[in-house]
Amino acid sequence: MFKILSNKELVPNIYEMTVVHPRLAKKAQPGHFVIVMPDECGERIPLTIADFDRQAGTVTLVIMAVGTSTMKLVSLKSGSELYAIIGPLGTVSEIEDYGTVIMVAGGVGTAPVFPIARSFYTNNTKVISIQGVRTKELLFWTDKLAEVSDIHIITTDDGSAGRKGLVTEPLREILESEGENIGCVYMIGPAVMMKFCSQVVTNFGVKSIASLNSIMIDGTGMCGGCRVKIGDETKFTCVDGPEFDASQIDWDILLSRQKMYCDEEKCSLNKYKNTLGIS
Repeated sequence: MFKILSNKELVPNIYEMTVVHPRLAKKAQPGHFVIVMPDECGERIPLTIADFDRQAGTVTLVIMAVGTSTMKLVSLKSGSELYAIIGPLGTVSEIEDYGTVIMVAGGVGTAPVFPIARSFYTNNTKVISIQGVRTKELLFWTDKLAEVSDIHIITTDDGSAGRKGLVTEPLREILESEGENIGCVYMIGPAVMMKFCSQVVTNFGVKSIASLNSIMIDGTGMCGGCRVKIGDETKFTCVDGPEFDASQIDWDILLSRQKMYCDEEKCSLNKYKNTLGIS
């Protein structure tokens, strides 16, 4: 069992959970993820490690409550315990000397972007971060991301904070003005956002990396549930990723696979809500 030190709602339906796990905290690196189970019968939930404190022996997860399993997870109180947390899994982010990097964070993608941006920043790489959400009330960790960024840009779809528009707009502007100085663009967020960011970056011939959130079961490459098409090859997000060359990802296949269990997910969520007496 793994003790939950704190669990708080950052913005509507997005929670920050800090878990005591000294061995995991010691090994965690930017880009790593874990598999979490809220209880013995719970689904195995893949979550990127959003932060880690080696001295305190803790790891921080940011969870968006959208389905039965994530709703069960965020309902756990401070002081209670997770049934399981397995990791670190996946490959470590490529923290190279790019000179300047652009970090694009969409929605809850701000959480996994943060440790990568921090690692670049502390290694004397210029970090330009673009943080986008639908509306102001969904913004979180803006101060944390700004602290590890030389330039921090906020966009909202409705214009309620920062500049009105999509993350692709400032991304394109920066590449137009100083594309030759940009070593790499990292993008983490909804798959459709990353698809269009990738298209923008490809037009400028700049290296781009996307962190994928494929459907995943075991997290060790055995089930094949998280397979993605990268160029002419089939890769597994859990062991080959979760980060891939964004220009090589078959985004249409990825998007279609993410919808495979929509009906089952809705059925499960409705059943779970009925047991709780909520609509």
